[in-house]
Amino acid sequence: MLPPVIKLLRVKQWLKNAFVFLPLFFDKKLTDTHVLALTLVCAIAFSLAASAVYCLNDILDREADALHPVKRMRPIASGAVSVGTAWCIAAVCALLAIGLTAWLLPIHLLWLLIGYMALNVLYSCWLKHVGLVDVLIVASFYVMRVVGGAMAGDIMASQWIVVMTFLLALFLVLGKRRDDVILQVESGKVVRRGAANYNLEFINMALTMVATITIVAYMIYTMSDDVARRFNSHYTYCTTVFVLAGILRYMQLTVVNERSGSPTQVLMRDHFIQCCLAAWIVTFLIIIYC
Repeated sequence: MLPPVIKLLRVKQWLKNAFVFLPLFFDKKLTDTHVLALTLVCAIAFSLAASAVYCLNDILDREADALHPVKRMRPIASGAVSVGTAWCIAAVCALLAIGLTAWLLPIHLLWLLIGYMALNVLYSCWLKHVGLVDVLIVASFYVMRVVGGAMAGDIMASQWIVVMTFLLALFLVLGKRRDDVILQVESGKVVRRGAANYNLEFINMALTMVATITIVAYMIYTMSDDVARRFNSHYTYCTTVFVLAGILRYMQLTVVNERSGSPTQVLMRDHFIQCCLAAWIVTFLIIIYC
């Protein structure tokens, strides 16, 4: 079992910050050690910032988490970590993130990181209870990671990478909200105030709509002449099958198996999605770097 402080920091959720490497990957700079090092620092800074916000979120939600069948085991809700200790850990993580960025990365990335944390605070205190706004903001956090990675490596983030990141993130967040709605219906308790803004019919329709838009947008991206010229290849469309399979599998886990409460846990445990992701990465590695 993980120590309470590690659980409080949600180290497993740092996997989300792999999105900062996307601009580096698609700009053919994966072998540039200098840019790779700066991007790694950016990922660490975003991880520390995210942990600071997770601490704040758990402090504010400790009473509601205590009623949740899963979240009641979180360190603060269970009493394993005191509120005072959590405040100190949050402050240290935030200061480390800001200091690391100010020391090693471009100044405009520092402002982006501060904006990321400020928006997270607004989300934790208020915006996560506002229907639709909550899912849109969470999706925007992924976009901010991508933009941050581009800033770190002095890379121009393409409109495609921004749009596709937002759509994919929105799809994952809607799956997570569906899990919240089901828990609330089954328990008869308000396990998450924001879940009251949704019902199962709306979430299912939204998931289907966003999944469709994501797949169509990705197909247009892979078949565009601009992408073919950029990668000097007309075979990017071959990666569509892995994206389609991955999205369908996630929908199956969400609708049939009803276990989409944590996209990170799904990625870490589902071998089918892992294979789709690995095949997508390997195919793009061959197209871009070979």
